Amino acid sequence: MNNVFLDKISRYFEFELFKTNFRTEVFAGLTTFLTMAYIIFVQPAVLSGAIIGKDSGMDFGAVTTATCLSAAIASIIMGIYARYPVAQAPGMGQNFFFVLSAIPAATAAGYSNAWQTALGVVFISGVLFLILSFYGVREAVLSSLSPAFKNGIAAGIGLFIAFIGLQNAGLIIKDPSTGVKLTHNFVSPDLLIFFIGLFIAAALHSRRVTGSILIGIVAATLAAIVLKITFQFLPTSITDVGAIKDSMFVKQFKLATGVISSPPSLSPTFLKLDIKSALSVPMIPFIVVFLFMVLFDTVGTLVGVAEQAGLMKDNQLPRAKQAFVSDALATTIGACLGTSTVTSYIESAAGVEQGGRTGLTAVVAGLLFIVAMFFNPLISMVGSYTPITAPALVIVGAMMMKTVSKIDWADYSESLPAFLVIIGIPLSYSIGDGLAIGFLSYPIIKVFAGRAREVKPVFYILAILIGAYLVFIR
Repeated sequence: MNNVFLDKISRYFEFELFKTNFRTEVFAGLTTFLTMAYIIFVQPAVLSGAIIGKDSGMDFGAVTTATCLSAAIASIIMGIYARYPVAQAPGMGQNFFFVLSAIPAATAAGYSNAWQTALGVVFISGVLFLILSFYGVREAVLSSLSPAFKNGIAAGIGLFIAFIGLQNAGLIIKDPSTGVKLTHNFVSPDLLIFFIGLFIAAALHSRRVTGSILIGIVAATLAAIVLKITFQFLPTSITDVGAIKDSMFVKQFKLATGVISSPPSLSPTFLKLDIKSALSVPMIPFIVVFLFMVLFDTVGTLVGVAEQAGLMKDNQLPRAKQAFVSDALATTIGACLGTSTVTSYIESAAGVEQGGRTGLTAVVAGLLFIVAMFFNPLISMVGSYTPITAPALVIVGAMMMKTVSKIDWADYSESLPAFLVIIGIPLSYSIGDGLAIGFLSYPIIKVFAGRAREVKPVFYILAILIGAYLVFIR
């Protein structure tokens, strides 16, 4: 690559300041992309209704293309404009709320174009996010957080993504009596592939090998390919054993049948949003809900990733407005293309752990989403089988837990709200809900501790709004 061009990239993204380089940022971007590539396949399954067995009316192929394009455009905007190593894509949680709540509500309100109305709701919420960002409301929220609270957010998100990783691997499973439990099936090929990736990545990471997490993903992929080929030559008496037959490996993992394929047409969803119907009285509560969801998810993710990357300056997030504007633009663009709320992804922490410190990481991840549209068979093989990328989430989660050492545990007015955030995020299975617990508890504990003056006014306002949201809207 031309040295002049590389030099311009280096100066723009300030490689020297962040002690990074072009190769490291590209590796980090690739790692981030691989850990969030699952959304390419999960999003259309959710929005089309295939994952819940009920047709929503949205075209599966069009949503797939919309997912890739929205993630690409949003990540590139975040990387170039805000210069943060945070990639974006349609958010998990918001997508289920879209198809399970917003679309049925539009149908109940009498709209025959229910999913188009729901897209209109998402678009309007994105415009509101943008207005709030320009007026500094999000920055005010961010600056109101104490250091302990911010460190608690990072640790809570770390637990959350590690928990997701263990579930994706099949090590932790659902249980009707306890919620979750350890699997009893330790001869599953899913766990074999997961542990191969985990142990290789962990060993290399402990030796500070560059690209350790990515190498772990590649190792897990190769193990899955070898095992799949081996299974073709084994007797059915072996492969029909319950532990193998019922595994995600047998049901999900498919060898790539090709390399390049044409992306599906976007026309079934492009600019199909219905803004007029979305502004009707029955749909306004859903606009508010999407507003709250993305506000707190974005704040939590940006703080968590920034803390992990060491980008916080004097307890402040530099270029916060640019980051929030990028996030708001992502949602409006996504709605126009035909997908639910696009937001910052906590999986970006995987790229940060690989050394990503600048916006080039996000740009690379964004470009790879464009590439993914044309290499769907290969991406599908890796991204649709979660035990391959699960090791990355577990390792990153472990790394993010180090922020708990920065919390003053002797000051209970600070440490208890932080602790509630730490356990609230994974136990509620939502960054936004976990933050809501912390936002409600922090000012109350401070007031009863006789230290009300330590709470910034915006925090009291947020606590009241969140309380009203939880009681009257949620």
